[in-house]
Amino acid sequence: MKKIFTIAFAATMFFAGQANAQVKAGIKAGLNLTNMSLSEKMFSSENRAGFFVGPTVNFTLPVVGLALDASLLYDQRSAKMKYVDDANNELGNTVKQKALNVPINVRYGLGLGSTASIYLFAGPQFGFNVGSKDFKWTDGSSYALKSTQFSINVGLGVMLMKHLQLSANYNIALGKTGELTPGTVIKDIVKGSKVDEGRINAWQISAAYLF
Repeated sequence: MKKIFTIAFAATMFFAGQANAQVKAGIKAGLNLTNMSLSEKMFSSENRAGFFVGPTVNFTLPVVGLALDASLLYDQRSAKMKYVDDANNELGNTVKQKALNVPINVRYGLGLGSTASIYLFAGPQFGFNVGSKDFKWTDGSSYALKSTQFSINVGLGVMLMKHLQLSANYNIALGKTGELTPGTVIKDIVKGSKVDEGRINAWQISAAYLF
């Protein structure tokens, strides 16, 4: 995990240095609204609010409107998974994911004068689980999160006074972020099910201040 994390940041720093970029560092924080899906729709899920916070670096490249940013974010998001059977008994648990995420986004901006600009951004995100991985139900049923995740971000933002940036984006998981293993109780409800793969996506709203 440390090696992957180090390589991701080293590659970003190298690219920015080769391009003679102007560098600004700051702090970034925001809110997650989790969207959890299961491939077989065994369970419904309720969106839950979460948060993220951490340092961020912005590289302004010597191409008009083009920039690159990278962050190291402590990210917490959760979703309540539940199933209500014919007897109105509710099964389920709240899955809470705690991770260190490294988003690296390419940005293209358009100036709106000397005090503001708008920008579009997209890029990969590398995630490393630092919290609980297994969430158990009854009779062997559990939902297990993967140790690492890979996703992409797509969004837009606005830069104000060259220091404050506000943005909104959708974080899309590529590949499964966890697996549901039914135990005897859930197998009785959903015949033939063995393992159900899940993905944890999130809408994100953030603010960052660059010094």
